[in-house]
Amino acid sequence: MPCDRRLKRGQTIQMRAAEIRRVVELAARGLSSGKVKAKVGPQGAIAFVGLTDAERDGVTDSCMYRRLLTSGSALALQAIAAAEALAGRSVDRQLVAQGAHSHDGGATWHNHK
Repeated sequence: MPCDRRLKRGQTIQMRAAEIRRVVELAARGLSSGKVKAKVGPQGAIAFVGLTDAERDGVTDSCMYRRLLTSGSALALQAIAAAEALAGRSVDRQLVAQGAHSHDGGATWHNHK
């Protein structure tokens, strides 16, 4: 996964994987409690609002989304489904895989291409 490869100086891939698991767990707890909100963009991308840059630790919204789908709690997945219902569209997994994302909590969307 691309976010696994963003290693810090002197960091092993196993250390980075542990960081990513920690961030995704934090996001899942936040989604379950309501501290973190999922936002679905007009084209089907997803952003997680409520996590600081320090809490994110370089993990992208798309990486969090993919990890939550495979290992997320039922409450976190329910929060994502509620965001999809509120937006009136589902998250487009192909678009997420292509890198569509937001740097400002879902106000604007792009993919750096």
